[in-house]
Amino acid sequence: MYKEDSAIQTAAGPLSLDVPALRADTPGAERVVHFNNAGCGLPPGPVLNAMIDHLRLEATMGGYEAAAARAAEVQEFYREAAALLGAEPEHIAFASSSTHAYATALSAIDFAAGDVILTTRDDFISNQIAFMSLRKRFGVRLVHAPDLPGGGVDVDAMAEQMRRLRPRLVAATHVPTNSGLVQPIAEIGRHCRELDLLYLVDACQSIGQLPLDVTEIGADLLAATSRKFLRGPRGTGLLYVSPRVLDAGYEPLFIDMYGARWVSTDRYEPVATAARFEDWEFPYAAVLGSAAAIRYARELGLYRIADRTPALAARLRAGLAEIGGIRVLDRGTQLAALVTFAVEGWEAEPFKAALDRCGVNSALSYRQFAQFDFGDKDVDWCLRLSPHYYNTEEEVDRVVSEITGIVRKRVGR
Repeated sequence: MYKEDSAIQTAAGPLSLDVPALRADTPGAERVVHFNNAGCGLPPGPVLNAMIDHLRLEATMGGYEAAAARAAEVQEFYREAAALLGAEPEHIAFASSSTHAYATALSAIDFAAGDVILTTRDDFISNQIAFMSLRKRFGVRLVHAPDLPGGGVDVDAMAEQMRRLRPRLVAATHVPTNSGLVQPIAEIGRHCRELDLLYLVDACQSIGQLPLDVTEIGADLLAATSRKFLRGPRGTGLLYVSPRVLDAGYEPLFIDMYGARWVSTDRYEPVATAARFEDWEFPYAAVLGSAAAIRYARELGLYRIADRTPALAARLRAGLAEIGGIRVLDRGTQLAALVTFAVEGWEAEPFKAALDRCGVNSALSYRQFAQFDFGDKDVDWCLRLSPHYYNTEEEVDRVVSEITGIVRKRVGR
Protein backbone atom coordinates (compact mmCIF):
# COMPACT_ATOMS: atom_id res chain seq x y z
CA MET A 1 0.00 0.00 0.00
CA TYR A 2 1.01 3.60 -0.54
CA LYS A 3 1.53 6.18 2.19
CA GLU A 4 -0.18 9.54 1.93
CA ASP A 5 2.16 12.44 1.33
CA SER A 6 0.77 15.62 -0.16
CA ALA A 7 4.29 16.60 -1.17
CA ILE A 8 4.80 13.51 -3.37
CA GLN A 9 4.98 14.96 -6.86
CA THR A 10 7.03 14.31 -9.96
CA ALA A 11 7.55 16.40 -13.05
CA ALA A 12 4.63 14.52 -14.60
CA GLY A 13 2.38 14.94 -11.55
CA PRO A 14 1.45 12.62 -8.66
CA LEU A 15 2.81 9.08 -8.69
CA SER A 16 0.51 6.52 -10.28
CA LEU A 17 -1.65 3.90 -8.60
CA ASP A 18 -1.27 0.15 -9.05
CA VAL A 19 -4.71 -0.37 -10.58
CA PRO A 20 -4.47 -4.17 -11.05
CA ALA A 21 -3.59 -4.57 -7.35
CA LEU A 22 -6.47 -2.31 -6.36
CA ARG A 23 -8.88 -4.33 -8.49
CA ALA A 24 -7.61 -7.56 -6.98
CA ASP A 25 -8.42 -6.02 -3.59
CA THR A 26 -11.98 -5.22 -4.73
CA PRO A 27 -14.26 -8.30 -4.93
CA GLY A 28 -16.80 -6.65 -7.23
CA ALA A 29 -14.35 -5.21 -9.74
CA GLU A 30 -14.40 -8.19 -12.10
CA ARG A 31 -18.13 -8.83 -11.74
CA VAL A 32 -19.54 -5.51 -12.92
CA VAL A 33 -18.46 -2.21 -14.43
CA HIS A 34 -19.24 -0.13 -11.38
CA PHE A 35 -19.74 3.46 -12.50
CA ASN A 36 -21.98 4.37 -9.57
CA ASN A 37 -19.36 5.39 -7.02
CA ALA A 38 -21.24 8.64 -6.46
CA GLY A 39 -24.02 6.45 -5.12
CA CYS A 40 -22.01 3.82 -3.28
CA GLY A 41 -18.45 2.70 -3.98
CA LEU A 42 -17.35 -0.93 -4.09
CA PRO A 43 -15.71 -1.63 -0.71
CA PRO A 44 -12.17 -3.05 -0.71
CA GLY A 45 -11.12 -6.12 1.25
CA PRO A 46 -9.95 -4.33 4.42
CA VAL A 47 -13.36 -2.70 4.83
CA LEU A 48 -15.15 -6.02 4.46
CA ASN A 49 -12.78 -7.74 6.87
CA ALA A 50 -13.07 -5.05 9.54
CA MET A 51 -16.84 -5.27 9.56
CA ILE A 52 -17.13 -9.04 9.36
CA ASP A 53 -14.56 -9.56 12.10
CA HIS A 54 -16.44 -7.29 14.46
CA LEU A 55 -19.82 -8.84 13.70
CA ARG A 56 -18.34 -12.24 14.52
CA LEU A 57 -16.99 -10.83 17.77
CA GLU A 58 -20.43 -9.43 18.67
CA ALA A 59 -21.97 -12.82 17.92
CA THR A 60 -19.59 -14.62 20.25
CA MET A 61 -19.33 -12.22 23.20
CA GLY A 62 -22.17 -9.67 22.97
CA GLY A 63 -22.51 -6.24 21.39
CA TYR A 64 -21.60 -4.07 24.38
CA GLU A 65 -18.74 -6.36 25.33
CA ALA A 66 -17.37 -6.40 21.79
CA ALA A 67 -17.44 -2.59 21.65
CA ALA A 68 -15.53 -2.41 24.92
CA ALA A 69 -12.98 -4.95 23.68
CA ARG A 70 -12.42 -2.94 20.49
CA ALA A 71 -12.53 0.52 22.07
CA ALA A 72 -9.01 1.42 20.93
CA GLU A 73 -9.79 0.39 17.34
CA VAL A 74 -13.02 2.39 17.41
CA GLN A 75 -11.03 5.50 18.27
CA GLU A 76 -9.09 5.00 15.05
CA PHE A 77 -12.15 6.28 13.20
CA TYR A 78 -11.66 9.71 14.75
CA ARG A 79 -7.90 9.74 14.20
CA GLU A 80 -8.21 8.64 10.58
CA ALA A 81 -11.02 11.09 9.78
CA ALA A 82 -9.15 13.94 11.46
CA ALA A 83 -5.98 13.18 9.51
CA LEU A 84 -7.97 13.05 6.28
CA LEU A 85 -9.41 16.53 6.90
CA GLY A 86 -6.46 18.25 8.57
CA ALA A 87 -8.30 18.39 11.88
CA GLU A 88 -8.00 17.00 15.41
CA PRO A 89 -9.87 13.86 16.54
CA GLU A 90 -11.92 15.73 19.12
CA HIS A 91 -13.45 17.79 16.32
CA ILE A 92 -14.90 14.75 14.52
CA ALA A 93 -18.34 13.28 15.19
CA PHE A 94 -19.59 10.02 13.74
CA ALA A 95 -22.89 10.18 11.84
CA SER A 96 -25.07 7.66 10.05
CA SER A 97 -24.89 9.63 6.80
CA SER A 98 -23.90 12.98 5.40
CA THR A 99 -27.53 14.08 5.52
CA HIS A 100 -27.75 13.06 9.19
CA ALA A 101 -24.58 15.03 9.93
CA TYR A 102 -25.86 18.03 7.99
CA ALA A 103 -29.27 18.05 9.70
CA THR A 104 -27.66 17.70 13.12
CA ALA A 105 -25.42 20.66 12.34
CA LEU A 106 -28.40 22.75 11.20
CA SER A 107 -30.28 21.88 14.38
CA ALA A 108 -27.51 23.47 16.44
CA ILE A 109 -28.11 26.92 14.92
CA ASP A 110 -30.62 29.05 16.80
CA PHE A 111 -32.46 30.48 13.80
CA ALA A 112 -34.93 33.32 14.25
CA ALA A 113 -37.42 34.99 11.94
CA GLY A 114 -35.62 37.15 9.40
CA ASP A 115 -32.30 35.32 9.61
CA VAL A 116 -30.73 34.74 6.19
CA ILE A 117 -29.40 31.44 4.88
CA LEU A 118 -27.17 32.15 1.90
CA THR A 119 -26.50 29.16 -0.31
CA THR A 120 -25.94 28.20 -3.95
CA ARG A 121 -28.31 27.12 -6.69
CA ASP A 122 -26.50 23.75 -6.85
CA ASP A 123 -26.75 22.69 -3.23
CA PHE A 124 -27.93 19.14 -2.59
CA ILE A 125 -31.68 18.47 -2.71
CA SER A 126 -31.97 17.39 0.95
CA ASN A 127 -30.13 20.55 2.03
CA GLN A 128 -32.44 22.73 -0.06
CA ILE A 129 -35.49 21.02 1.43
CA ALA A 130 -34.07 21.47 4.94
CA PHE A 131 -33.58 25.19 4.27
CA MET A 132 -37.17 25.51 3.05
CA SER A 133 -38.37 23.63 6.13
CA LEU A 134 -36.53 26.13 8.32
CA ARG A 135 -38.14 28.92 6.35
CA LYS A 136 -41.58 27.39 6.91
CA ARG A 137 -41.06 26.82 10.63
CA PHE A 138 -38.97 29.82 11.72
CA GLY A 139 -39.42 32.42 9.01
CA VAL A 140 -35.82 32.52 7.85
CA ARG A 141 -34.97 34.01 4.47
CA LEU A 142 -33.46 31.68 1.88
CA VAL A 143 -31.18 33.41 -0.63
CA HIS A 144 -29.41 31.71 -3.54
CA ALA A 145 -26.23 33.25 -4.90
CA PRO A 146 -26.16 33.60 -8.70
CA ASP A 147 -24.11 31.39 -11.00
CA LEU A 148 -21.42 32.32 -13.46
CA PRO A 149 -22.38 31.99 -17.14
CA GLY A 150 -20.12 28.95 -17.50
CA GLY A 151 -21.47 27.20 -14.41
CA GLY A 152 -20.69 27.29 -10.72
CA VAL A 153 -21.41 29.95 -8.13
CA ASP A 154 -20.31 33.54 -8.73
CA VAL A 155 -18.12 33.97 -5.65
CA ASP A 156 -17.78 37.75 -6.05
CA ALA A 157 -21.55 38.15 -6.18
CA MET A 158 -21.93 35.79 -3.22
CA ALA A 159 -19.38 37.81 -1.23
CA GLU A 160 -21.33 40.99 -1.96
CA GLN A 161 -24.47 39.28 -0.65
CA MET A 162 -22.54 38.27 2.48
CA ARG A 163 -21.55 41.87 3.15
CA ARG A 164 -25.02 43.24 2.43
CA LEU A 165 -27.22 40.57 4.05
CA ARG A 166 -24.99 39.39 6.92
CA PRO A 167 -26.43 35.85 6.74
CA ARG A 168 -26.83 33.71 9.83
CA LEU A 169 -25.44 30.83 7.80
CA VAL A 170 -23.52 30.42 4.55
CA ALA A 171 -23.83 26.94 3.05
CA ALA A 172 -22.23 25.34 0.01
CA THR A 173 -22.11 21.85 -1.47
CA HIS A 174 -18.62 21.07 -2.76
CA VAL A 175 -19.69 18.67 -5.54
CA PRO A 176 -23.42 18.50 -6.30
CA THR A 177 -24.95 15.06 -6.67
CA ASN A 178 -26.48 15.90 -10.04
CA SER A 179 -23.41 17.07 -11.99
CA GLY A 180 -19.62 17.04 -12.08
CA LEU A 181 -19.33 20.65 -10.92
CA VAL A 182 -16.71 21.43 -8.26
CA GLN A 183 -17.61 24.56 -6.32
CA PRO A 184 -14.84 26.91 -5.06
CA ILE A 185 -15.53 26.24 -1.39
CA ALA A 186 -12.18 27.62 -0.17
CA GLU A 187 -12.86 30.96 -1.87
CA ILE A 188 -16.29 31.09 -0.27
CA GLY A 189 -14.74 30.20 3.07
CA ARG A 190 -12.19 33.00 2.80
CA HIS A 191 -14.98 35.56 2.57
CA CYS A 192 -16.81 33.91 5.47
CA ARG A 193 -13.73 34.20 7.65
CA GLU A 194 -13.19 37.85 6.71
CA LEU A 195 -16.79 38.64 7.65
CA ASP A 196 -16.98 36.25 10.66
CA LEU A 197 -19.89 34.29 9.19
CA LEU A 198 -20.87 30.73 10.07
CA TYR A 199 -19.98 28.38 7.19
CA LEU A 200 -21.39 24.89 6.59
CA VAL A 201 -19.92 22.69 3.82
CA ASP A 202 -21.41 19.54 2.29
CA ALA A 203 -18.48 17.35 1.19
CA CYS A 204 -20.59 14.24 0.59
CA GLN A 205 -19.46 13.73 -3.03
CA SER A 206 -15.93 15.14 -2.73
CA ILE A 207 -14.55 13.26 0.25
CA GLY A 208 -12.48 10.36 -1.01
CA GLN A 209 -11.95 11.74 -4.49
CA LEU A 210 -10.49 15.20 -3.76
CA PRO A 211 -8.10 16.34 -0.99
CA LEU A 212 -9.89 18.25 1.76
CA ASP A 213 -8.40 20.48 4.44
CA VAL A 214 -10.89 22.15 6.75
CA THR A 215 -8.46 24.95 7.63
CA GLU A 216 -7.89 25.78 3.98
CA ILE A 217 -11.62 25.56 3.31
CA GLY A 218 -12.44 27.72 6.30
CA ALA A 219 -15.34 25.48 7.28
CA ASP A 220 -17.01 25.81 10.67
CA LEU A 221 -18.97 22.63 10.00
CA LEU A 222 -18.42 20.00 7.31
CA ALA A 223 -20.62 16.98 6.63
CA ALA A 224 -19.54 13.92 4.66
CA THR A 225 -20.30 10.26 4.04
CA SER A 226 -18.16 7.12 3.90
CA ARG A 227 -20.11 5.04 1.39
CA LYS A 228 -19.29 6.91 -1.82
CA PHE A 229 -15.76 7.73 -2.98
CA LEU A 230 -14.27 6.65 0.35
CA ARG A 231 -15.65 3.17 -0.40
CA GLY A 232 -16.84 2.63 3.15
CA PRO A 233 -20.02 0.97 4.44
CA ARG A 234 -23.49 2.37 4.08
CA GLY A 235 -24.89 3.96 7.20
CA THR A 236 -21.69 5.85 8.05
CA GLY A 237 -20.65 9.46 7.79
CA LEU A 238 -19.04 12.22 9.79
CA LEU A 239 -19.38 15.80 10.91
CA TYR A 240 -16.40 18.09 11.41
CA VAL A 241 -17.04 20.71 14.11
CA SER A 242 -14.55 23.55 14.36
CA PRO A 243 -13.02 24.72 17.64
CA ARG A 244 -14.81 28.05 17.42
CA VAL A 245 -18.20 26.32 17.04
CA LEU A 246 -17.54 24.18 20.10
CA ASP A 247 -16.21 27.14 22.09
CA ALA A 248 -19.30 29.19 21.18
CA GLY A 249 -21.50 26.51 22.75
CA TYR A 250 -23.31 25.22 19.68
CA GLU A 251 -25.06 21.93 20.33
CA PRO A 252 -27.68 19.87 18.47
CA LEU A 253 -31.31 20.46 19.27
CA PHE A 254 -31.90 16.88 20.42
CA ILE A 255 -28.70 16.23 22.33
CA ASP A 256 -28.69 12.87 24.07
CA MET A 257 -26.95 11.13 26.96
CA TYR A 258 -23.80 10.54 24.91
CA GLY A 259 -23.39 14.20 23.98
CA ALA A 260 -24.29 15.67 27.37
CA ARG A 261 -24.07 14.97 31.09
CA TRP A 262 -27.14 15.27 33.32
CA VAL A 263 -25.50 17.16 36.17
CA SER A 264 -28.56 18.02 38.29
CA THR A 265 -32.31 17.52 38.17
CA ASP A 266 -32.85 20.55 35.93
CA ARG A 267 -29.55 21.02 34.13
CA TYR A 268 -27.25 19.26 31.66
CA GLU A 269 -23.85 20.14 30.26
CA PRO A 270 -22.73 19.28 26.73
CA VAL A 271 -19.44 17.44 26.46
CA ALA A 272 -16.51 19.56 25.36
CA THR A 273 -15.80 17.74 22.07
CA ALA A 274 -17.67 17.09 18.84
CA ALA A 275 -19.12 14.02 20.59
CA ARG A 276 -21.95 16.35 21.64
CA PHE A 277 -23.21 15.83 18.07
CA GLU A 278 -23.29 12.03 18.46
CA ASP A 279 -25.85 9.61 19.86
CA TRP A 280 -25.39 6.76 22.31
CA GLU A 281 -26.10 3.94 19.88
CA PHE A 282 -23.37 3.17 17.32
CA PRO A 283 -23.15 0.54 14.56
CA TYR A 284 -19.67 -0.44 15.71
CA ALA A 285 -18.95 -2.82 12.85
CA ALA A 286 -19.74 0.00 10.42
CA VAL A 287 -17.62 2.47 12.41
CA LEU A 288 -14.66 0.10 12.13
CA GLY A 289 -15.39 -0.38 8.44
CA SER A 290 -15.46 3.36 7.93
CA ALA A 291 -12.13 3.74 9.73
CA ALA A 292 -10.67 1.07 7.43
CA ALA A 293 -12.01 2.88 4.36
CA ILE A 294 -10.51 6.21 5.38
CA ARG A 295 -7.20 4.54 6.18
CA TYR A 296 -7.24 2.83 2.80
CA ALA A 297 -7.76 6.12 0.96
CA ARG A 298 -5.09 7.90 2.98
CA GLU A 299 -2.54 5.15 2.36
CA LEU A 300 -3.21 5.34 -1.36
CA GLY A 301 -2.88 9.11 -1.25
CA LEU A 302 -5.62 11.61 -1.98
CA TYR A 303 -3.42 13.46 -4.46
CA ARG A 304 -2.96 10.28 -6.47
CA ILE A 305 -6.69 9.61 -6.32
CA ALA A 306 -7.49 13.19 -7.34
CA ASP A 307 -5.17 12.81 -10.30
CA ARG A 308 -6.64 9.57 -11.63
CA THR A 309 -10.36 9.70 -10.86
CA PRO A 310 -11.25 12.99 -12.65
CA ALA A 311 -9.06 11.91 -15.58
CA LEU A 312 -11.21 8.80 -16.06
CA ALA A 313 -14.29 11.02 -15.95
CA ALA A 314 -12.78 13.39 -18.54
CA ARG A 315 -12.11 10.46 -20.85
CA LEU A 316 -15.71 9.33 -20.38
CA ARG A 317 -17.11 12.79 -21.14
CA ALA A 318 -15.02 13.06 -24.27
CA GLY A 319 -16.27 9.70 -25.51
CA LEU A 320 -19.91 10.44 -24.74
CA ALA A 321 -19.70 13.81 -26.49
CA GLU A 322 -18.99 12.00 -29.76
CA ILE A 323 -22.24 10.00 -29.65
CA GLY A 324 -25.15 11.42 -31.63
CA GLY A 325 -28.22 11.99 -29.48
CA ILE A 326 -26.15 12.40 -26.28
CA ARG A 327 -25.77 15.77 -24.55
CA VAL A 328 -23.15 15.95 -21.81
CA LEU A 329 -24.47 18.29 -19.11
CA ASP A 330 -21.53 19.00 -16.79
CA ARG A 331 -20.48 22.66 -16.57
CA GLY A 332 -17.87 24.56 -14.57
CA THR A 333 -14.18 25.42 -14.56
CA GLN A 334 -13.31 22.29 -12.54
CA LEU A 335 -15.10 18.97 -12.91
CA ALA A 336 -15.12 15.93 -10.64
CA ALA A 337 -15.83 12.29 -11.40
CA LEU A 338 -19.59 12.66 -11.77
CA VAL A 339 -20.52 12.55 -15.44
CA THR A 340 -24.10 13.45 -16.38
CA PHE A 341 -25.76 13.36 -19.77
CA ALA A 342 -29.18 13.55 -21.40
CA VAL A 343 -30.32 11.08 -24.07
CA GLU A 344 -32.52 12.15 -26.93
CA GLY A 345 -35.62 10.04 -27.54
CA TRP A 346 -35.43 7.93 -24.36
CA GLU A 347 -37.28 7.80 -21.07
CA ALA A 348 -35.18 7.48 -17.94
CA GLU A 349 -35.92 3.98 -16.65
CA PRO A 350 -35.77 2.13 -20.01
CA PHE A 351 -32.40 3.67 -20.83
CA LYS A 352 -30.92 2.75 -17.47
CA ALA A 353 -32.37 -0.75 -17.77
CA ALA A 354 -30.68 -1.16 -21.15
CA LEU A 355 -27.35 -0.18 -19.61
CA ASP A 356 -27.97 -2.48 -16.64
CA ARG A 357 -28.29 -5.37 -19.07
CA CYS A 358 -24.80 -4.54 -20.35
CA GLY A 359 -23.39 -5.06 -16.84
CA VAL A 360 -22.82 -1.35 -16.19
CA ASN A 361 -23.93 0.24 -12.91
CA SER A 362 -25.24 3.80 -13.17
CA ALA A 363 -27.73 6.14 -11.52
CA LEU A 364 -30.58 8.41 -12.58
CA SER A 365 -31.10 12.02 -11.57
CA TYR A 366 -34.39 13.82 -12.04
CA ARG A 367 -35.42 17.46 -12.17
CA GLN A 368 -36.78 17.21 -8.63
CA PHE A 369 -33.20 16.57 -7.47
CA ALA A 370 -31.89 19.83 -8.97
CA GLN A 371 -34.65 22.26 -9.85
CA PHE A 372 -32.35 25.19 -10.66
CA ASP A 373 -29.69 23.23 -12.51
CA PHE A 374 -32.00 21.02 -14.56
CA GLY A 375 -34.25 23.98 -15.29
CA ASP A 376 -31.27 25.89 -16.69
CA LYS A 377 -30.26 22.86 -18.76
CA ASP A 378 -33.85 22.16 -19.83
CA VAL A 379 -33.80 18.48 -18.92
CA ASP A 380 -36.19 16.38 -16.85
CA TRP A 381 -33.71 13.58 -16.19
CA CYS A 382 -30.15 12.53 -16.84
CA LEU A 383 -28.00 9.47 -16.38
CA ARG A 384 -25.07 9.77 -13.98
CA LEU A 385 -21.88 7.75 -14.36
CA SER A 386 -19.18 8.04 -11.71
CA PRO A 387 -15.94 6.09 -12.22
CA HIS A 388 -13.29 5.83 -9.52
CA TYR A 389 -9.58 5.09 -9.34
CA TYR A 390 -10.00 1.30 -9.42
CA ASN A 391 -11.88 1.50 -12.71
CA THR A 392 -9.88 1.20 -15.93
CA GLU A 393 -9.57 3.10 -19.17
CA GLU A 394 -10.80 -0.05 -20.91
CA GLU A 395 -13.98 0.07 -18.84
CA VAL A 396 -14.50 3.70 -19.81
CA ASP A 397 -14.18 2.81 -23.48
CA ARG A 398 -16.47 -0.17 -23.05
CA VAL A 399 -19.17 1.99 -21.44
CA VAL A 400 -18.94 4.50 -24.29
CA SER A 401 -19.26 1.61 -26.76
CA GLU A 402 -22.25 0.11 -24.94
CA ILE A 403 -24.07 3.46 -24.84
CA THR A 404 -23.30 4.02 -28.51
CA GLY A 405 -24.86 0.65 -29.31
CA ILE A 406 -27.96 1.34 -27.19
CA VAL A 407 -28.56 4.72 -28.83
CA ARG A 408 -27.97 3.46 -32.36
CA LYS A 409 -30.24 0.48 -31.85
CA ARG A 410 -33.12 2.79 -30.87
CA VAL A 411 -32.71 5.00 -33.95
CA GLY A 412 -32.13 2.03 -36.27
CA ARG A 413 -28.61 2.95 -37.32
